[in-house]
Amino acid sequence: MRRAVLALGVLVCTALVVIIGSRRWADQTLDERSAQTVAIRVVVPPGATLRAVLADLEGKGVLHRAPAVELALRVRGGMPSIRAGEYQILPHASPREILEQLAAGRVILEQLTIVEGWTFADMRRALEAHPGLRATQRGRSDDEVMAMLGHPGEHPEGRFQPDTYRFAAGTSDRAILALAYDAMAKDLAAQWQDRAPDLPLRSPYEALILASIVEKETGLAAERPRIAGVFLERLRRGMRLQSDPTVIYGLGDRYDGDIRSRDLVTDTPYNTYTRTGLPPTPIALPGRDALRAVLRPLLTGELYFVATGAGDGSHHFSRSLEEHNAAVRRYLARLRAGSP
Repeated sequence: MRRAVLALGVLVCTALVVIIGSRRWADQTLDERSAQTVAIRVVVPPGATLRAVLADLEGKGVLHRAPAVELALRVRGGMPSIRAGEYQILPHASPREILEQLAAGRVILEQLTIVEGWTFADMRRALEAHPGLRATQRGRSDDEVMAMLGHPGEHPEGRFQPDTYRFAAGTSDRAILALAYDAMAKDLAAQWQDRAPDLPLRSPYEALILASIVEKETGLAAERPRIAGVFLERLRRGMRLQSDPTVIYGLGDRYDGDIRSRDLVTDTPYNTYTRTGLPPTPIALPGRDALRAVLRPLLTGELYFVATGAGDGSHHFSRSLEEHNAAVRRYLARLRAGSP
């Protein structure tokens, strides 16, 4: 009996030693640092098995002895799930760190910046040209794109938020379009609720239209509330906006980089020299600051502005036509002199 108990004890102790030793070996294997001295990009295709991924990592020199790593995982309790995508493996990463990265799906993030003042056509070209995006909308009309997004009948101009968007490689252009549309819708709704009282704007969409004009009129952030104030005062008085960027937008492909006197008197739905009020749609993608400027403007009673010609993008603002005409003469004189 004693011999049996003793033998059982020996077996138990041996088993414990084996278990502890196996776990220690497994931990050492999983924590072994790679000799790789540079970051390596690894693509895990959809449906790839862990064994195949480990073999690929070994082939790239990212880890040693893929079969040993697989065995170590089984000793430590099982095989982790991994997510498809493109990963950047850091130098000297251990198998444990690599597998945690793959299990968490910490893929390489691409990015795309939608620039304030771009048109929707500019945005579509940038989406199509980005190598990290999967093109699904190429060849579709703007109407088809809006219908695909669930907003049939809406004009796309101005509806998408300029911003820098980060995404995993292989993301569809449709996903970025939906994200940018939702971002603009939320921002517009929030800013409309926080608008100044008694603005001559009947709807959030009218605010979006005017914000697009303000966006195109100046690149100086500090001037936007003041320029918005000029346009709002003109709207309040029933004056025409007389904004060159609206004329350019209405010209479409006919615009060759120069705006001429005849363009100002050629009527289009977007010509704010020939038509009173706002154009029918935005003329660009306005940023948050332009929208904020329209809904929280600087109202000074000024009715005109013209470039100073100082070379910094600034404008001279006037309350009277006489003062404005004088500012225009100074601007033209500076242009003729060829000095800032």
